Amino acid sequence: MLPIYLLGNPVLRRESKEIDLDYPELNELIENMFETMYKANGVGLAAPQVGLNIRLFVMDTNPYIEAFPDVAPMKRVLINPIIEEEFGEPFTFAEGCLSVPEIYEEVTRKSEIKIRFLDLDGEEKIEHVTGLNARVMQHEIDHLNGKVFTDRVSPIKKMILKKKLQDISAGKIKVNYKFKN
Repeated sequence: MLPIYLLGNPVLRRESKEIDLDYPELNELIENMFETMYKANGVGLAAPQVGLNIRLFVMDTNPYIEAFPDVAPMKRVLINPIIEEEFGEPFTFAEGCLSVPEIYEEVTRKSEIKIRFLDLDGEEKIEHVTGLNARVMQHEIDHLNGKVFTDRVSPIKKMILKKKLQDISAGKIKVNYKFKN
């Protein structure tokens, strides 16, 4: 299991770089990211969250099957993803994040996206994704762009959360996974 970098670590605020499929030990990294995500009970994990500023994330929305029975679960690896378009109705949901543990806040995002990425075979894909799967992808791409979900909450909410966010940055938290602050 890889350590998950917490809010406050500069790696989470840097723009990530595109990679090629010959990135060193890419398949091992992807396996380790999935393992880390599952052990930490996450549904998405971006490379900056494990200390690498590369445009890569993994996701698996299977844990949401019961809460969202109308959503087809999606397990994916996305390399160099770019959101080409966000559209549809605004969708508000209490988001959380492995890099910002124990905080869940309402975030509004568009309900549909058009996303371009490379798959593990190096093929460029363009997909239309909706609902919860689109939300997870938007959240993870925020990480690749140096943002975290708390950047999207209101200034008043940020003031209310200030102490908790400072504690996370200082590593004053208890989680069931390895972390690095």
